[in-house]
Amino acid sequence: MEVKIIVLALYALTIIVLGIRGMKKTNSFSDFMLGGGNVGPWMSAFSYGTAYFSAVVFIGFAGKIGWGFGFSGVWIGVFNALIGVLGVWWLMAWKIKQTSTRYNISTMGEYFEIRYKAKYFKLYAAIVIFIFFIPYSAAVFQGLSYLFEISLPGVEYWQAVVGMGLFTSIYLVMGGYKSMSVIDTFFGMIMTVGVIMLAVFTINGGGGLTNIANELSAIKPKLTETVGPPGLWKLFSLIMLTSLAPFAMPQLVQKFYAIKDKRSIKIGMMASTVFALLIGGIAYFVGSTGRLFVTTETAPHAFNEAGKPIFDMIMPELLTQIIPEYLFIIILVLILSASMSTLAALVLISSSTLTKDFYAGYINKKVSDKNLTLLTRIASVVFIVLSVALALMKLDTIVAILGVSWGAIGAAFLGPFIWGLFTDFCNKFGAYASSFIGLGLTIYLYASGWSSPEAGTIGMLVSLVLNPIASFIADFIITTYRMKKFLNKDDEKQPKLGSYAKTK
Repeated sequence: MEVKIIVLALYALTIIVLGIRGMKKTNSFSDFMLGGGNVGPWMSAFSYGTAYFSAVVFIGFAGKIGWGFGFSGVWIGVFNALIGVLGVWWLMAWKIKQTSTRYNISTMGEYFEIRYKAKYFKLYAAIVIFIFFIPYSAAVFQGLSYLFEISLPGVEYWQAVVGMGLFTSIYLVMGGYKSMSVIDTFFGMIMTVGVIMLAVFTINGGGGLTNIANELSAIKPKLTETVGPPGLWKLFSLIMLTSLAPFAMPQLVQKFYAIKDKRSIKIGMMASTVFALLIGGIAYFVGSTGRLFVTTETAPHAFNEAGKPIFDMIMPELLTQIIPEYLFIIILVLILSASMSTLAALVLISSSTLTKDFYAGYINKKVSDKNLTLLTRIASVVFIVLSVALALMKLDTIVAILGVSWGAIGAAFLGPFIWGLFTDFCNKFGAYASSFIGLGLTIYLYASGWSSPEAGTIGMLVSLVLNPIASFIADFIITTYRMKKFLNKDDEKQPKLGSYAKTK
């Protein structure tokens, strides 16, 4: 116990020192938000990867999906890397960087306003981001706190949640994006070492890959098949939710605003993809072994009175079963690192939308750069307080909470962002229609009993398909109306037959 506390204290001290260094280099809002727009490939790669993966993946998704899907859950990690990382970097990174430079923007709301010439889209985007990033942050706090509760005897859930909230506030408010990028590189290195160690201990603890497969098959044969027991549609919706949403997730898109140049994108793309394959693949593989290590006898706290698993407790209990006590601190720091990075990205985006998009955009357009930076720091603390409060409520499983957040934001922004970035013909009518209908459909389906991954997937696909269709219809209606108006005016200029005859 003492060793864990010492290591965590040293870890915290390192983060604070890096935060102080970042604060000294932060002289403007651009520095605070984008690191001056001059962040190199390795920092960008680790920053993207660590913002993608957090305690949400390691604790919530790996535990619940691994238990239900078995080995097929690994497909989610693979497609996350190939679509959500490689695809995003390859198809969009340089385009996003060029657009952010051309429009001189630092938030997604600003992009929508300028690209679509839609004055109130920025306000709408700010509201959506702030509202739906709060449950996302709460899910991260929730997953991390479950792990602390299990691994550090005497630490209660609420203490872990509040403590993480305070720590996040301190290090992020000090240095902003530049500080975060340096720390993310540090986090990424810890995560790389940690997941490799986690894979080794899981395989050894299970008696080798063959034995793990045989034991899972004996429990339920489909746990080792290409598609697990819940079926193809359930697996597809999880893959799409976690792989397609990153194409329009503000905290990930922002990484490309800040990247240095095209060369940095090429290096960052490869590094980030390898990192994602490693982190995602191992996390879901370890989660698939949950049924072997976590039982009512070995981990009674992970099951309710009816004997059903409490999914958010599966991975914390599993980790305590397979990792030796003297090495457990490394895994604790691994998941802590992943979570801190994600939290920092969420807080930074949410606070900036509130201050730059809402306050500076609609209330005080002449606010000074210095005051805007100060307000963003204050807004960061407010956002963290709200997220901590929601995490303390434990409203649902981590997978359900994240599904609502990612699904809603993906449905609201996917259609407008992608079509706006790559085409000129999509207009504000298509953007508004695809965003409103996609988001509304996601919320309706979830309220009607669909799972959040299913609701989010349908909403995102509708948003993506609807923008060009609605834009075409709007353009056709407007063109037809203008043509009729023009012809009517032309007819009015022509003399009537009677009046013409009279002049003769």
